[in-house]
Amino acid sequence: MYKFIADNVVVFDIEWVPDPMSGRRIYKLPETASDDEVLEVMWREGGATPEDPRPYLKTVMCRIVSIAAVVRKRQHSKVSLELVSIPGQHEGVQSEGKLIRQFLEAVGNLGAQLVGFNSLNADLPILFQRALVNRVTAPTFCHRPEKPWEGADYFARYSDFNIDLKNEIGGFGKGTPSLHELAASLGIPGKMGINGADVVDLWRSGNFRKIVEYNQFDALSTYLVWLRTAYFSGRLTEDSFVHEERLLESLLHQEIAQGSKHLEQFLDAWKSFRR
Repeated sequence: MYKFIADNVVVFDIEWVPDPMSGRRIYKLPETASDDEVLEVMWREGGATPEDPRPYLKTVMCRIVSIAAVVRKRQHSKVSLELVSIPGQHEGVQSEGKLIRQFLEAVGNLGAQLVGFNSLNADLPILFQRALVNRVTAPTFCHRPEKPWEGADYFARYSDFNIDLKNEIGGFGKGTPSLHELAASLGIPGKMGINGADVVDLWRSGNFRKIVEYNQFDALSTYLVWLRTAYFSGRLTEDSFVHEERLLESLLHQEIAQGSKHLEQFLDAWKSFRR
C-alpha cells in the first residue's frame, strides 16, 4: 500500500478506440480501404473468433478519444475536488495529440500523485505510445528526479506517485476483479449501462458525448475506490473519510446543477447502495 497522499492527486481513466490510420500502416492496406474495412482486418489479425469478434487490440494501434479525472487538491488542510474531462463534455472531438499533451502537462505541472485502475498495464502505456505517435513533447511529466524524495517520478514502476489500484488490491489471475466488480462489491457504482466494448460503436456513430459520460463514471468509481484504500491504510481518519465522501457528493450536485444531468444516475446509484 502507498506510503502517503500527495497534496495533489489525479485519479484518472482513459477511453480509446481502434485507429484505422495505424491499421493501414501496420497491415499495409490501401488508402482507398474504408475505416470499417480496416477495423475488420485489425480485429481479424488481432485474433478474432466467432465468440470474440472484436478482441482487445494492442494499445499502440488505438486512438485515445477521452480522458476523465477527479482532481483532489489539498491546501492548508483544506481539500477541494474537481471533475475534469478532456475534451470537455460540450467541446466535441479533439485532436489526439492535443488531448494527450494537455493531460500530461497538467499532471506534470501539478506534480500530482497519479492513480488509476490497471493504469500500469493499459492507461499509461497507451498514453506514452500515442504521445510518440503524435509527436507530443512532455518534459515536465517525463522529468525523473535523482532521488525519490525530490519529486514525482511517473516512470518508476512502484513509485508512490504512480498508483495502480488493480496492482495494490487486485489479486492474481481469475481472482482479479474488474473495476465494476470491485466497485459494486464496495457499494460504489460501477458500469452504468455501457461497457468498454461499446465505446467503438459510440465513436463510429458520432455519439461522442456518451463516451465522455461513460469515461466520467469510471473516473468517479476509481476515485471512490481510491478513497476507500486511503481510509483502509490509515491515510484518512474516519471523520476525514466521511467528509471526503460528502465533498464528492457536493461536487456531483454542483456538476448536475451546471447541466451534467447524466451524473444524477451515478449519484442515485451511489445513494441507493449506501442505503
